[in-house]
Amino acid sequence: MNIFEQIISKIEAFDTIIIHRHVRPDPDAFGSQFGLKRFLQAKYPDKNIYAVGDMEPSLAFMGTLDDINDETYQDALVIVCDTANSPRVDDDRFANGQTLIKIDHHPPVDQYGDINYVDTEASSTSEIIFNMIEATEGLSLMNASIASALYLGIVGDTGRFLFNNTSPRTMAVASELLKFNIEHTALLNQLGEKDPHLMPFQGYVLQNFNLEESGFCYVKITHDVLTQFNVSASEASLFVNTIADLKGLKVWVFAVDEGEDIRCRIRSKGVVINDVAADFGGGGHPNASGVSIDNWDAFEQLADKLRAKAQMSA
Repeated sequence: MNIFEQIISKIEAFDTIIIHRHVRPDPDAFGSQFGLKRFLQAKYPDKNIYAVGDMEPSLAFMGTLDDINDETYQDALVIVCDTANSPRVDDDRFANGQTLIKIDHHPPVDQYGDINYVDTEASSTSEIIFNMIEATEGLSLMNASIASALYLGIVGDTGRFLFNNTSPRTMAVASELLKFNIEHTALLNQLGEKDPHLMPFQGYVLQNFNLEESGFCYVKITHDVLTQFNVSASEASLFVNTIADLKGLKVWVFAVDEGEDIRCRIRSKGVVINDVAADFGGGGHPNASGVSIDNWDAFEQLADKLRAKAQMSA
């Protein structure tokens, strides 16, 4: 029995399945969560299947989350998608189920599940969910709703197929998903849409980035800036790649003061940066990572290490 068959066998043993993912959800977090939920609902219509966590308003079009009570976790199977380490799981009740399965594509920092499946070669957890559906002969149950969620997850984590995690397999999976009559142009438009009130903030980012000769760049968004432009921290995070097309750019960090901490989203073009994120208690992919720090002094220390990475790549 391979790992996918083992996961499906475990799912078949439970009447209640609760699907979690990471905090600050991105398209792949929702894509894998909603895609898996919809597939399991199609395969097991008599089971109780839930997707839980906080909603990200900019991605609300992807699906609706469930509000369940604590008792629902009794004798339940919990599946956590797209989350490398347990502190980042949205809703700490994930540990209250009877059995826990982790499905992820990030480097395996924390193997917290009773069953752990991690494929770091996959572009996204959404790609893994498709692989599982295909490997367990579930494609006959695929529909536009399932395919749309998985497609958006793949698109999100590959930067619309521009990132170097886009493999031939990724493109093959995307091609298969397009066969299910998903409205991919409309979906991509929704994924990229931003409320008009955010455009002045985008202008601020374009006028206040700091690009250095080494190819390192940083953007600092203080609480005062958020207030000035009437933008929430989660809305500000949508602009992490606003400067991605800068000529000479190698490594950049987009830092947003979220109140209790400063969330730093780190990106690069071919330079490995997740080791730096790990040094500060964060993590992620080699070219896309994140970390939360306590203050702007700590940010300067983080910036110094990232600056050194850019300089070494010269």
